[in-house]
Amino acid sequence: MGRVAANPLTAKQAQYESRPGYYADGPNTGLYLQVKAGKSGTTRSWIYRYTSPVTRKRREIGLGSVRVRKLADARLLAMEYRLQVLSGKDPKDERDALQLGKIASHAKQITFDAACIKCIQAKEPEWKNAKHAQQWRNTLKTYVYPLLGKLPVNSITTDLIYEVLEPIWLNKTETATRVRQRIEVVLDWCTARGYRKGENPARLKGPLGALLPKSNRISKIVHHPAIPYLQIQPFVHSLRERGGIGAFALEFLLLTAARTNEGIKAQWAEFDLDAKIWTIPAERMKSFKEHRVPLSKRSIKILEIMSAGQQNHYVFPSPSITKSTHISLGTCLTLMKRMESYSNYTPHGLRSTFRDWAAETTNFSNETLEIALAHTIKNKAEAAYRRGDQLAKRAKLMEQWSVFIETPLKSRTVSSIGSREASR
Repeated sequence: MGRVAANPLTAKQAQYESRPGYYADGPNTGLYLQVKAGKSGTTRSWIYRYTSPVTRKRREIGLGSVRVRKLADARLLAMEYRLQVLSGKDPKDERDALQLGKIASHAKQITFDAACIKCIQAKEPEWKNAKHAQQWRNTLKTYVYPLLGKLPVNSITTDLIYEVLEPIWLNKTETATRVRQRIEVVLDWCTARGYRKGENPARLKGPLGALLPKSNRISKIVHHPAIPYLQIQPFVHSLRERGGIGAFALEFLLLTAARTNEGIKAQWAEFDLDAKIWTIPAERMKSFKEHRVPLSKRSIKILEIMSAGQQNHYVFPSPSITKSTHISLGTCLTLMKRMESYSNYTPHGLRSTFRDWAAETTNFSNETLEIALAHTIKNKAEAAYRRGDQLAKRAKLMEQWSVFIETPLKSRTVSSIGSREASR
């Protein structure tokens, strides 16, 4: 039973009262001094008693030991709880909810480097190139972890990200832009997982963009060197003199305007030679969309040559008989580097050679050429109106390209006129 005091408790009484029981701090305050006698001695603590406005039941809530909380502080806390009761809230329920919130918040804390590991693991299945994940890890470890790695993600600000990027923004612009993009992706992932709230400080359209110079005005994009299309016939002639799987693969890339990664990984199951179509599956395309490539006569001839010595299900197999795989990604580039007159060019640049030829010497529409190169339409309105893949038109385009490649330089004036007429 509580012992109701006519007068409030004194600090001395709270410190030295030894009789077990409850001692009220005056009438109607709800604050009590609880005294307990035990084997280890007498303990004194504060209790707040009240009638719950929610359940209408009597409840009590501990306010801590007298040694920790002084009488004045206990009175202030009791007053706070009394105001909660008057406003229709149950103090014990409110305190429990607050404590659970703190526990949940603590559980949701994560450092930036730990978040990067989890984010990369989550994103890795959507990246078709295994090297992509490693590039993420390397750039984040090199440029970001030294400053942000051990910081909780909810403490990362625009100023901190600026400190990461500013030293490399001018002299390593391309790398810096990728680092920024990766930070943004990681922080977006953190927001989705509940590790942080609010605007992403790595967004270039936010305050960060006002701090950094525009990257496209700092560093010009360096395109893959492309062989001038008027020099393509002697290049192919030199290529055929060399022979070998790499040479056939490189010529096939030229004839189909395919990306290196798409061409060297071509499999026999992807070809319909009767229909003269090569269907590249979505998972091997940059756009993640299936792409059909019409095959010229010379392309089919190369396929027939490769099928004669077929080693596995890849069109351009690895020379090693112990490996049931395709030639390496660097095979075509190495081959071009060894060709003295073409050592400054790259396999990917052959796509630009094709594009320049088509734009300069034919009347095929820009849309047809973009489809031939499997480019994604960035304009959403234009993309919405694209219908089909113009396979019949592109079959004519690729055959004309093949003919042009075979045509000696002296005969090209007439050939070019013929190409323009045929494409109408």
